[in-house]
Amino acid sequence: MTETHTTRLPHAVLDLPSRRLKGLKIERLLDLAALPQPIEMLEIGTGSGGIAHYFATHETLRCQVTAVDVIDQRLQDAGFDFRLVEGTTLPFADARFDVVISNHVIEHVGDEAAQRHHLAEVRRVMRPAGMGYLAVPNRWMLVEPHYRLAFLSWLPMAWRTPYLRAMRRGRVYDCNPPSLRRIQRLLTDSGFHFEYLSTRALRETLAIERNWGMLARTAAALPDALLDRLAPFNPTLIFKLTRA
Repeated sequence: MTETHTTRLPHAVLDLPSRRLKGLKIERLLDLAALPQPIEMLEIGTGSGGIAHYFATHETLRCQVTAVDVIDQRLQDAGFDFRLVEGTTLPFADARFDVVISNHVIEHVGDEAAQRHHLAEVRRVMRPAGMGYLAVPNRWMLVEPHYRLAFLSWLPMAWRTPYLRAMRRGRVYDCNPPSLRRIQRLLTDSGFHFEYLSTRALRETLAIERNWGMLARTAAALPDALLDRLAPFNPTLIFKLTRA
């Protein structure tokens, strides 16, 4: 475990209703109903356990769910297996899972070397015909979501902690959100084919999570062609992954 990793804080979203909506969005974006069942599923960084519980207790999908995290913060634990892990190494055999979910995890694992290892582990435990879901905040988002501070992630890495401290929002900036170009490069280098879901994911988010703010209402009114042109600046980058 690196020094950087030991200073990292848990940033899990712990409100369960939002986790059920997130599970529904993942289900739709991956079109899970079309997969042969039962589905052997792994969720990395389960936090509250809400997404794992959503799939484990799904009314129509038959999912055998395993979840892992570096800290146990579960508010729901019924229906799925849970393992504590250290760092980015996954304690599972190669090609075990049909579906692997990494939802807002990779920005917390450390530097680029740690992020590459996270992706290598996702690919290793994914079956050859399996698929993955990767969501990560965009470095070029206007407001950094973990510390609610404008332009924090735009700064060079060495400036982020001083800015955080100057604004009295924390002691150490412990996240590393990538740009669209960088995460696409990491996915290619890690042996994935990927589909950047972009506008489709945004439309699903707006359809499922109806608590719209002004920016969301504005985005909902824009045509798909314009949203596609704005894709590099989406606040969240969402990908469907398959093995290359």
